[in-house]
Amino acid sequence: MQINWHYIALFLFFVGVVSAQTIDSSYVEIDSVSVDSVEVDIPDNGILNSNALRKFYQKLANLENNTTSQKVNIVHIGDSHIQADLMTNVVREKLQDTFGNGGRGLIFPHNLARTNGSWDVKFSSNESWNNYRIVSPVNGSNVGLSGILLSSRNDDFAIEVNAKQADNYFNLIKIVTPKNANMFQVATAKKTIVLESDVPKKITHKIKNGEALSIIADKYNVSIAQIKKSNGLKSNNIRAGKTLKIPTNEMQKRSISRSEFIPLEMTADADSHFYRSDETLEKIYLIPNKEQKEFELNGVVLENNQSGILYHNIGVNGARLSDYNKYPLFFEQLKALQPDLIVVSLGTNESFDHMKSQDYMNLLDVFIQSVKAQNPNAEVLVATPPPSLFKRRYPNTFCADYAKNIIEKAEEFNYAVWDLYSQFGGLYGVGRNAQRGLIGKDKVHYTKTGYEKQGDLLAEAILNAFQNYKTIKE
Repeated sequence: MQINWHYIALFLFFVGVVSAQTIDSSYVEIDSVSVDSVEVDIPDNGILNSNALRKFYQKLANLENNTTSQKVNIVHIGDSHIQADLMTNVVREKLQDTFGNGGRGLIFPHNLARTNGSWDVKFSSNESWNNYRIVSPVNGSNVGLSGILLSSRNDDFAIEVNAKQADNYFNLIKIVTPKNANMFQVATAKKTIVLESDVPKKITHKIKNGEALSIIADKYNVSIAQIKKSNGLKSNNIRAGKTLKIPTNEMQKRSISRSEFIPLEMTADADSHFYRSDETLEKIYLIPNKEQKEFELNGVVLENNQSGILYHNIGVNGARLSDYNKYPLFFEQLKALQPDLIVVSLGTNESFDHMKSQDYMNLLDVFIQSVKAQNPNAEVLVATPPPSLFKRRYPNTFCADYAKNIIEKAEEFNYAVWDLYSQFGGLYGVGRNAQRGLIGKDKVHYTKTGYEKQGDLLAEAILNAFQNYKTIKE
């Protein structure tokens, strides 16, 4: 094979400057054979500026030592890969295996909004719902906690929430709505109401060979004219095998059954309306509060009676930091989750807008400040975006620059960092990720295996950092 010295020179140039590069919107093509032949140094998988999460680690220690009966709430915010819950489901399972399962956490009926979502909780409804998302232009819609708003003016709906598997069964359901309006009630069962009424008895007669209208009229003690009128006949001619309606003054009973849900008594706090059950539930219905004329849903939270981790995932396909930043209600409603740790996984969509690193960091700063203004006790962990390619050929150097700046600003802005970018090979990791089946053909979105690998690594990083915290504290 003839060596392409031009590509090798470009490759060596980028190796030297990746840690301090200045990015513009131009594409640089790097020979994939050369890149895939170079060893990439993967750093230890841990949390950078880990001191920013001390309160969070202490709460994990309390759970581990059973010193308090409590929930530890982690809220993971991102775009499409967080909406699908492929990565976050793995982190949830691993942390709950270690510290206890406090419940499924935030869920949303994505299928009723005609989009993809978590697979482990099923929603169904008799109503077609309107929806609005943070990625759409601001139009006054009350988009909040889940990044998607579900709305309807029909007051005859029911939404079935089915937890599907035992790990998700619950004792507490919270409903989050705009301004915490009491728009919904809940029910676990329905009663059947039977209504009876008297209606004219229906008689039909199948005409036999040789029968005439006069014979049929005599049989049922009605007139020929009555039979003709009931059947729209213009003559006395009838045909064997056909049927006739026979008019009668007799009445018969008719029963109509109707199912009605039995509303349960709900309680409210400053951030949600909720129902708590002594018995563990696997299914519940959201029904309308008949005193309301409009119904808007921002999110549902499921918890059980055990201490442990609640790992909430919030994601919207195509979302950017700027999309979340333009909806103050999103940050206000985060309080309903009582977050101890907020994980931020955003940046890939900004990179495909060729957003400069400084602009990205400004948006990240606004996002974090908005989070902490409403949730002052929450600590923040920022995940750097993973490697990707432009047009399946050109390294996405914007993500490299975002990762570098996220790490450099961590201490100044008091957040911790998980460097997913480096864990997945950095600027030259896409080829290897493709060979291992971790990234899709578009070289942007990762495969199910790839997102699950990210979840494994994030859970490992959190657990490693927690062990370091305990060691230092001892």
